[in-house]
Amino acid sequence: MSGLDGGLLGIPETRLPVDPAAERLAAGEDPAAVAADHPTSSLAWATLAEQALAAGRTVEGYAYARTGYHRGLDALRRAGWRGQGPVPWSHEPNRGFLRALAALGRAARGIGEQDEEARIATFLRDSSREAAEALDT
Repeated sequence: MSGLDGGLLGIPETRLPVDPAAERLAAGEDPAAVAADHPTSSLAWATLAEQALAAGRTVEGYAYARTGYHRGLDALRRAGWRGQGPVPWSHEPNRGFLRALAALGRAARGIGEQDEEARIATFLRDSSREAAEALDT
């Protein structure tokens, strides 16, 4: 359902603008350099979080994911999000926030923060079931 149709329960979808870091990350640039140049990019922080978690650096991954999550919340609010409603995975610019959210949940699990893990899992599913499935959370 599109934002024009009212979205889930009459709440319109939120669609973030194109992330200026996305092109550089897709070209294989170092995510740390990209994050330094684009500190508001959820995608850059999510990429750093995913790399840290994959390397077993859970606390570092948690910090990166939390940064990406908060940068994403800021962007969502600027795009008209009011704290609830769909953030579709199908809209590519939303993926940085959704990936940061999923990484935050994995990192919370890794440090034994069960309440945070459960809250994040619910938030991700409520925002985008497609993202929750794609990110295997």
